[in-house]
Amino acid sequence: METRVLIIGAGLSGLSLATQLVERGHVVLLAEARDRPGGRILTERLGNGYFDLGPAWFWPGQPRIAALVDQLGLKWFEQYSTGALCFEDESGRVEWGRGFASMQESYRLQGGMAALTDALAAELPADRIKLSTSITALNRDNDGITATSENGLTIRAQQVVLALPPRVASRISFSPALPQATQEIMSGIATWMAGQAKAIATYDTPFWRNAGLSGNAMSRHGPMVELHDASPALGGPYALFGFIGFPPQARRDELHLRQVLLDQLVRLFGPEANEPVSLRIMDWVFEPFTATPLDQQPVYAHPQYGMPRALDRIWENRLIFAGTEVATQFGGYLEGALEAAENALLLIEKEKV
Repeated sequence: METRVLIIGAGLSGLSLATQLVERGHVVLLAEARDRPGGRILTERLGNGYFDLGPAWFWPGQPRIAALVDQLGLKWFEQYSTGALCFEDESGRVEWGRGFASMQESYRLQGGMAALTDALAAELPADRIKLSTSITALNRDNDGITATSENGLTIRAQQVVLALPPRVASRISFSPALPQATQEIMSGIATWMAGQAKAIATYDTPFWRNAGLSGNAMSRHGPMVELHDASPALGGPYALFGFIGFPPQARRDELHLRQVLLDQLVRLFGPEANEPVSLRIMDWVFEPFTATPLDQQPVYAHPQYGMPRALDRIWENRLIFAGTEVATQFGGYLEGALEAAENALLLIEKEKV
């Protein structure tokens, strides 16, 4: 196959870049290792509810995602925050009414965040997206770049955009080899969200709301360290979700993990929490297209993201990085994925090869 621009990764950044390039008349091919578009955006439907197992929010002051939501005709709603906050100390003792919910003015999408990536994917010609296509090698010669996939597909391109985490991209075989400094930088950039695990419990009734609770809780005991209401804007099924604070190796025994999750929900919200309609656990650290073994190391603060000099102008600007981790202003956020796509678009338009 031949294309002018090959984009590796059909997450938000890759999809945004692809649609903008197609609008400008470029010949583009999007290769995605998973069997679905979206990347770290993953939404599951249960009844009339859509539940985000990856990123769920965007915020005021993030103009790109707000404009894209409006452009695609999608609807957003504010995170539920009415009611009191729960706090659980190191011993598992719970205090109710200690302050108020912490996520006011956080926005969610009707239909979940996958509504965003699905809408972008729908704007591309069907033959421009190759799913289940994991690129394993990139070889540059005088005429361009040859990409080879795990399933044997060969793609010729003039430019290649790596719209995926630098650590994941570092597993690709590059010929000629990338400079040592570039390889070290790629491996050293922590993949946003890769070490996280998320649990979502769904219920027929929002019993915590009826008790005057927001569904927001903070815990120093665990297994979840932060919880929020994950219910749809209107109607059910209703849901609570939490970020699991146990380290990756302690999350491998799913049967035990499910039980301690339920135990914590009961401590925080009462006996009705013990019988969810469903309890879904998504552990991103064991997702091979999101995380590497390096991502099992805990990240205690938001990393300092941006575009290191060692990742700029690789192969005379034929190889471009465009995941959220290289966004200077909003690195690590959905807004950062769009920022990185915007920067890649400027490079491609400015220096056509």
